[in-house]
Amino acid sequence: MTSRRVAILIDGGFFLKRLPKLVPSNFCDSAEGVARCIRIMCRSHVRQLTGADKERWQDDVYRIFFYDAVPYAGSAHHPLENRPIDFGKSATAVFRRELFDILRRQRKVALRLGKVNRESDWAPPGDKVRKLLGTKSWLEGLDLDAVQQGASLTLTPEQLAEARRLKARWDEITPANVRLGLRQKGVDMRIGLDIASITLKRQADIILLVAGDSDFVPAAKLARREGVEFILDPLWQAINADLFEHIDGLQSGLRKPKSKAAVAAIEAADAANLPPEPNEPEDD
Repeated sequence: MTSRRVAILIDGGFFLKRLPKLVPSNFCDSAEGVARCIRIMCRSHVRQLTGADKERWQDDVYRIFFYDAVPYAGSAHHPLENRPIDFGKSATAVFRRELFDILRRQRKVALRLGKVNRESDWAPPGDKVRKLLGTKSWLEGLDLDAVQQGASLTLTPEQLAEARRLKARWDEITPANVRLGLRQKGVDMRIGLDIASITLKRQADIILLVAGDSDFVPAAKLARREGVEFILDPLWQAINADLFEHIDGLQSGLRKPKSKAAVAAIEAADAANLPPEPNEPEDD
């Protein structure tokens, strides 16, 4: 069989978000566990794409690219908890840096890191903001100037009901769901550039992308026009039907656990240094 080189590109943010839905918690609650899952997934993909059942599976790999962003290291004062927060010391930042350090030591793994910018101040989720805005007309009906001059505040039953609804809406806004406006930059651009570079330099025969959105379509079109096979692994997430015309195949490198036996297969595969046999992709 003619050897074919495989380039694997992993959207790290998407991968880390989907992983807890696919593997037991002990596989994704530490940087070491996540790195093991990445290795198992990549090994399984290479085995499926090349047909080679061998321990030195990296021989068929051009490179494994992991795309993510350097954690935000700034600080900000939380408006509800009334305390400063150092984002560079958060559990998320510590986890990401530890994972990056582990991946840097892996054979044929390359990190492509964007950055995280602060684009806006603290804000609750949009749906809760919309609920609060709906109370504006009631608040405008209160004569607070009269109260300030010594008049008593008397509420009608309707106003009292509105006041209770207003309190309930504010109670829904907790410190946990008020977030600073941080946004990842440069990751999608790096994925697109690497697809184009790998394609035009003929560095791989197959590009396998682990991602969940369609931002890669222009780069995928270029790869396919130049004769590179383009495979997508959406980690069992459903994709739009029209996306199939822009890829050469859909496959999974991790099993979708449906039973204790499927979970045990993942654990046994890692212990034996073998890839688990994946199921055929299906919609959520």
